[in-house]
Amino acid sequence: MAKKTVAKKKKKSQGIFRETIGELRKVSWPSREEALGLTWVVILVMIVMAAFLGSLDYLFIQFFAWLFA
Repeated sequence: MAKKTVAKKKKKSQGIFRETIGELRKVSWPSREEALGLTWVVILVMIVMAAFLGSLDYLFIQFFAWLFA
């Protein structure tokens, strides 16, 4: 009985692996230029958001320091 269970699990995992490979072949992958362009967009947005949130943090710290001082 244990051999059947192991064989079923192995067969199921192989099926999942094959299905995953099949789905990955259907994916429309971006070109190198598109990937680099989108990477720069992400980096720029991260820098802008970091500056914005850092500024808000600084303003709140200053405000509460003034409020409770």
